[in-house]
Amino acid sequence: MKKSIYLVLIVASVFAVSCKDFLKEEPFLTQSNALALSDYNGLNKAVAGAYSPLADGVWYGADYVLTSEMRAENATIPTNTDFQSGRYQQPFYMTYSADATVGIWGYGYYVISAVNNVLEEIETRGIDSYVDSSVSEQDIYNLQAECLFLRALAHFDMARIYAYSPAKAAVVGFDDCIPIILKTDKTAQEQPARNTVAEVYAQIEKDLTDAESLMAASYTRKSIADAKAAASLPAIQALLSRVYLYDQKWQLAADYATKVIENSNYKLWTAAEYPSVWGQSTGGSEVIFEIYGKQANSYDEYWEGPSHMTNPKGYADCAASAALVSLFEEGDVRGTTGVRDTDDGKVMFCTDPDEASGGEFWTRMYMGKGECDATSTPDVNKLIFLRLSEMYLNRAEALVNGASISGATALNDLNTIRSNRGASALTSAGAAAVALERRLELNFEGHYWFDLGRNAAGAITYVDSRRGDNVDATSKFWALAIPKREYDVNVNLSHNPGF
Repeated sequence: MKKSIYLVLIVASVFAVSCKDFLKEEPFLTQSNALALSDYNGLNKAVAGAYSPLADGVWYGADYVLTSEMRAENATIPTNTDFQSGRYQQPFYMTYSADATVGIWGYGYYVISAVNNVLEEIETRGIDSYVDSSVSEQDIYNLQAECLFLRALAHFDMARIYAYSPAKAAVVGFDDCIPIILKTDKTAQEQPARNTVAEVYAQIEKDLTDAESLMAASYTRKSIADAKAAASLPAIQALLSRVYLYDQKWQLAADYATKVIENSNYKLWTAAEYPSVWGQSTGGSEVIFEIYGKQANSYDEYWEGPSHMTNPKGYADCAASAALVSLFEEGDVRGTTGVRDTDDGKVMFCTDPDEASGGEFWTRMYMGKGECDATSTPDVNKLIFLRLSEMYLNRAEALVNGASISGATALNDLNTIRSNRGASALTSAGAAAVALERRLELNFEGHYWFDLGRNAAGAITYVDSRRGDNVDATSKFWALAIPKREYDVNVNLSHNPGF
């Protein structure tokens, strides 16, 4: 779906109520905002529908994660597969240009517009107009909190793609970010300029802290296939921890990570549990928030999702790099069951070892839901967006950078993760140890590229000789080109350096 902002603002109000397979009950599609959002049921369906684009192939349905792994050299284009379409050559060779269309702009503003419609309608009508014998004020607050969470997430993900991080913006001297959209332009005439990086991060943080203040601690969305595929208070707090880490507000990053760590509803997977969690249909003890995938959904298809892209019997576009694989010590389940090749006596991605392409490594994280063997086609994967181990890593990094939490140390946080992965204990924990543990623990979840990008000195020296030039600390590739179609309709957009 290729939409400019102004087009998205028109249509999102109608289609936001569509949420194929997210709700058990299929919503209506043909009513106007005034009628569709006139009662709690309509609001609730509209909010549920706003989650659906997150599962699209250009977002968490595949590309947002896999292309970042390609850029960071955690992933690679395989050399020994018979069925190689090579669709990830652009991020592999870093051939992005000013004319390149990098995925999520249209969908990001689609989600923002959809939730803005709900927030504006509640503001216009007033909360009391929705309250009756079966609907409380808190029910409306919970919906508002979900909308603010989604608006923050969409702004944040677009800022990570199309703008420099706060630290890099200061070094490069270019701080244009993305337009902040808080109101739906009903006339479709708005041509918003880009806000600064500081303004965008301030808005993201405000939306999330407002959401935290509104949402009930016990709230979980009802009548959905996956309870962890909707915002909750811990999900809001976990995303706040991540955003504060990017903004280098170390104490707040540690504080919010600790809130989630101390929540008894979550616990780390053990080394024995770890190999099997990725193919589960929903949830898991570590999962805080995930993107629900189902093959029947209009926004995701198995053939275009990570289950097929990372399968040597599928498209085989995206293998694990030797550079990544070499980092795991023997006995660490993240390596021995995560990316190793069966030719080395390890578990490979869901294939018959006799038919495996020799010399390649394949992640098992996107094996697909359900049976995974030589004769079946598994359902599309869920995509885990926030999980408990990240909170330990966030806190460890914040502690290394001067934050203080009573009873917590970076070394203990790292070793808590490592002991649950079969890895040996560390004896010290500085910035380098934290960065390496993040790469190991969060591999193929779309973090490493952005971890490098959010640090002023972050850079990549490629190991693979097929790659292009290395990415230095001030490279233009830390802020990729905004899609050309946006400049065609909006004269107020500035260009990123180098594009």
